[in-house]
Amino acid sequence: MQPAEWDDLPGWMEDDPAAAFPAFLASCRYLEKQALWKATCAAARKLNDTTPNALRAWFEGQFRPWALSNADGSRTGLVTGYYEPLLKGSRTASANYPNPVFGPPNDLIVVELAELYPELKHMRLRGRLEGRKLVPYYSRAEMGGERSTPSSPRTGEPLLWIDDAIDLFFMQIQGSGQVQLDDGNRVRLNYADQNGHPYRSIGRWLIDQGELKPEQASMQGIKEWAKAHPSRLVELLDVNPSMVFFRELKVEGDGPPGALGIALTPERSIAIDPRHVPLGVPVWIATTRPNSEDVLARLMLAQDTGGAIRGVVRADFYWGSGTEAGSSAGKMKQRGRMWVLMPRAFQADRPEMVPPRTSAAPG
Repeated sequence: MQPAEWDDLPGWMEDDPAAAFPAFLASCRYLEKQALWKATCAAARKLNDTTPNALRAWFEGQFRPWALSNADGSRTGLVTGYYEPLLKGSRTASANYPNPVFGPPNDLIVVELAELYPELKHMRLRGRLEGRKLVPYYSRAEMGGERSTPSSPRTGEPLLWIDDAIDLFFMQIQGSGQVQLDDGNRVRLNYADQNGHPYRSIGRWLIDQGELKPEQASMQGIKEWAKAHPSRLVELLDVNPSMVFFRELKVEGDGPPGALGIALTPERSIAIDPRHVPLGVPVWIATTRPNSEDVLARLMLAQDTGGAIRGVVRADFYWGSGTEAGSSAGKMKQRGRMWVLMPRAFQADRPEMVPPRTSAAPG
């Protein structure tokens, strides 16, 4: 973090901070537990004038912007997008709904390394017992991926059954989704855990195989390839050894709960790497809209994390739910800059002033 001025933030005077203010108040439920944020969050709740100019002046009085820089000194990084897909599913398996969704397996063991080694507070191990030895948990291919086979080493019954395997795969990448059931009801599936294997991009694999050009490897492009090559779908999906497990929730609020348990706000919440950006804090992001040079600069809240979100200047922009949000998210792979807004009492060179960070890490 490098100290900055408000004039350094592109578009600061054009954005309406009122659109992000409810999301900031939601973050305060987490932030105000920290001494650094108590006064700021208390002041936010007492605000009566939330017009754009008044809110902008309030933020300028309460906060100071800090520019994020990568380890090599560069200040730009990758900004991708994610969304909450809507899938079709059923409580029972059938020819129309053959793809199971599982909760965390009963034999999955999660080891929080911070309990033994405080310096590894952002690290955890996942595995299973083989005799008295902890070994890596099964990969996607070993578990049968989105398929249900008698030989799959799974434990527990499926939560739901989904009609389309690649839609289910992309829901794992997004970390959550809504499912329209065949009985007319709708439920939300949210990230619960992961098998411990690293994420590997199937888009990159298709590029390396010469199946797609880089500009074609969007979510939409990958789905089109899969539709044209059904016999290779299993081969494609098993490229990624990571497998996400879900929990079922009611459909409430505008978005699914992020890493803080707070409902995400469409176009105002981002996922970040909590090793570098404290969860819950306001972030100014300056990037461009998907597949364009149109400026996208606005106040966001760092309310989520993700298995593929690694690095200092790195963000995943939450677009919302449904088809239109999915179109934007699938095309988004832009360059951008980021500024963290911290209370004026914050000093980056004093470790005790840095807010604690959660170890939650949705896939």
